Amino acid sequence: MSDLDINAEVKRASARRTRRSFLVAGVGAVGAFEFYRWIANAPQKELLAAPLRDALEVNAKVARTVFDERGMAPTYSLEHARELRINGQYGLKQELVPESYRLQVVGVDQAKRFPQYVDDVTAWNYKYVKAASQYEGHDTKEAPKAGKTAPAAATTDSDAGAQTDYSSLPPAFQKAFAAMQASQGTKEPRGQEEAGESDSTLDANTPGLLLKLEDVTKLPRHEMVTQFKCIEGWSEIVQWSGVRLRDFIAAYPPAKNAQGKLPKYVYMETPNGDYYVGFHLNECMHPQSTLVTEMSGKPLTQWHGAPLRLHMPIKYGYKQIKRIGLIAYTDDKPDDYWTKLGYDWYAGI
Repeated sequence: MSDLDINAEVKRASARRTRRSFLVAGVGAVGAFEFYRWIANAPQKELLAAPLRDALEVNAKVARTVFDERGMAPTYSLEHARELRINGQYGLKQELVPESYRLQVVGVDQAKRFPQYVDDVTAWNYKYVKAASQYEGHDTKEAPKAGKTAPAAATTDSDAGAQTDYSSLPPAFQKAFAAMQASQGTKEPRGQEEAGESDSTLDANTPGLLLKLEDVTKLPRHEMVTQFKCIEGWSEIVQWSGVRLRDFIAAYPPAKNAQGKLPKYVYMETPNGDYYVGFHLNECMHPQSTLVTEMSGKPLTQWHGAPLRLHMPIKYGYKQIKRIGLIAYTDDKPDDYWTKLGYDWYAGI
């Protein structure tokens, strides 16, 4: 075969392959566009297209089946620990008066046997120091600098008792809002942050325990140095001190349901419900899940969630709630702050 014949054959083969490639690429582009349109036009589930939310839930089921929360997060020597940057202030903007702190615990087995039992945990009124917040936004990045916090003027149950003018609204709305404000009294408004009030928050007249901080810290002390990982893409190695969550659950155990089984979930929220998270019970039983009272050898500060926060190194940071005001055992899958804004409920690492 001459060189001319070889060149002609190469050109014919190249033309066939080029046409085929364009055809395949065209079909692929049309398919990708139609897939995008299907996703874009799908109904939403918690600010996420339903197929994407379903995919997250499938991924969570696979992860829980494969790992079953058996894995342990790496631990480090103390020399590698650093001060954790301040990240997120939902539920923290008012400084809590320490003496007014109570941890509400609901769903406890034979709760009436505990001296801390009350008929209505929701009646408890937290008190706050009236001081302006020095932070705005979610990620503050830096620790507070001296002289920037407004001086504490006084303590207050809340500013919620101030009367609001509803005169511009229709009479029916005026009456409804006035009744709502009257029932609120001087208690802090609930769920004021951008995700709104939790669907899992407690109804009035919910019985349970009101624990003081010493009711938690009397349990065996636990220390560890692990990595805090933020879904924003940064991580820091931190020294944590507190009480294992599994020891807390053993001391204040959940009641079994009608089928004689332990509840599936644990729900937590800040006082007044501005931030909230939900977990499977076995995630809380993980040996590294900790109710933290100290970081870097010092008591928690306001912006790190004083007096009690969660560290769960098998989860991303947005699940590690600060200033825990409620722990509730439940068989209903709990609401979750960032899930309502489009994030993954499971948040496993």
